[in-house]
Amino acid sequence: MPIFEYICNECKNEFEELVFSQDELPPCPKCGANKVRKLMSACAIQTDGAGGTDMPDLGTMPPMGGGCGSSGG
Repeated sequence: MPIFEYICNECKNEFEELVFSQDELPPCPKCGANKVRKLMSACAIQTDGAGGTDMPDLGTMPPMGGGCGSSGG
């Protein structure tokens, strides 16, 4: 179940909500209004704390092979 970010059109309160359906619009927890809209969320990645990411450098990874048109031999 994803967590979505919303803003209330009535009181401008921004909040996060765990929802069961992507189309579900929860009421504002501050004023109770049902006039809310989803906000675009920033993508979160985990870093190693030194300004980089924990992901491998794709330039140093060996080729995986088996791509389209590969004869496998």
